Amino acid sequence: MDNRLSAPGTSLLPEPPAPRRSRRWLRRVLVAALAGGVAAGTVLALLPEEQPRRHRAVRPPAAGPQAPAALTALTAGMPVALPQLTALIGQQELRVRERPGDAQAWAVLGTAYVERGRRAADAADFPRAEQALRTSLEVRGGANAEALDGLTALALARRDFTEAKRYGEEALKLTPRRWSAYPQLIDAYNGLGDYEAARRSLDKLMALHTGAAVRPAVMAQASAVYRDRGWREDAVAQLTDAAAAARTPAEQAAYLAGLGQLAWERGDLQDALRHFEAAVRLDPDQRAAPVGRARVLAALGRTAEALTAYETALARQPNPRYTLELGELYESLGQDRLAATQYTQVREEARREAEGGVDDDLLIGQYEADHGDPVEAVDRLRDEWDRQPGIEVADALGWALHRAGEDEEALEYACVATDKTKGGGVRSALYTFHRGMIEDELEEYGPARRHLQEALRINPYFSPLLAPAAQAALRSLGDVPDEPAPSE
Repeated sequence: MDNRLSAPGTSLLPEPPAPRRSRRWLRRVLVAALAGGVAAGTVLALLPEEQPRRHRAVRPPAAGPQAPAALTALTAGMPVALPQLTALIGQQELRVRERPGDAQAWAVLGTAYVERGRRAADAADFPRAEQALRTSLEVRGGANAEALDGLTALALARRDFTEAKRYGEEALKLTPRRWSAYPQLIDAYNGLGDYEAARRSLDKLMALHTGAAVRPAVMAQASAVYRDRGWREDAVAQLTDAAAAARTPAEQAAYLAGLGQLAWERGDLQDALRHFEAAVRLDPDQRAAPVGRARVLAALGRTAEALTAYETALARQPNPRYTLELGELYESLGQDRLAATQYTQVREEARREAEGGVDDDLLIGQYEADHGDPVEAVDRLRDEWDRQPGIEVADALGWALHRAGEDEEALEYACVATDKTKGGGVRSALYTFHRGMIEDELEEYGPARRHLQEALRINPYFSPLLAPAAQAALRSLGDVPDEPAPSE
């Protein structure tokens, strides 16, 4: 079925931004304006890179008693509640107004902007973060691990893994025994497809003598690496221990949401629902948990509740990835008009993220492959693969090539995404489904049957659109033919 909603070749990204002024010019503006008593947030809003804020889901920043707790958690690299981040940002904006030469205050402000933008799904915070963090570097003029950490976090939030690696490695050189530098570097290495470097970094992280307060965050990072290697039980054990040892509701909610995601990936709906709902109770601003809950409700057949849950979550925090999920749920229900509305919204939300510097080529490629122009998807994803050859990109590019009729090449990338010897250790129903469908098209019926069966064993509910397609493809393949066993 052709669900094309945009003209072939139409980019979903905005025009390139105007050239930036020099850093020296930026510094003069900031210092002069701050010395004149203008609020830091106002100064940042006036800079040429800044864009109007949209869909702000939180109250304006204001200092308060929550700020010290947020500062402690943020500088330690642990999850922070959204109201606490708002309070901290208000406090730091006042501080840099009063002391524009305080490099550490600028670094904390920039890192808080990154985290708020990530948590609230509002990329408009990212240009503010970049200005504050670069100002911190310029003010200090030397070693500044705090600002480099913030720039690493910003690059990860924008899906720029090359920059994240560069900044993360610079920060680690300055303070090689500081644990909080390692998790971000691990994420950067994974995004670049350098899984050996990620594993080495985890080994170094686990060897550090971390205090009890940060140990849950270390266990959570270990869980993520184990999940990517296909070690499900170890991933669950680490994250369960992290949730039990967490010291704040926001931290515990983050780990419970991760446990919900792990349960979803193995098709355990009741366990997933339990963890997602617990996370929402602890931290209503947790982004992944409300959408995870909606996803599980849909798989359980509680469709009306699922639709309400999706719409409520997206009204609070618009996000193109989750909007695409909702569109596919509508399409699976035969509600094509509502699906088309969501697919249009995906494009709009992707444009807004791009204004904040987010690289959404992977998401847009996935969208175009299934709901737009597969040829455009291939072009976009080839470029993404050249920049950032991670497993997720390999899977998306392979599927786009299949949708564009290039199945021989498609299978090469599908194997990268699913073959442990090539890095694809994660047990993903979606990746395995994609490989099975490509093999079916190539008339490799034995491997196709095996991979489609495996996808449904991993998670029989993995997609409201694609899980039924996997079942239909298996029915068309029929039973395994009677063949003699291979000879010795």
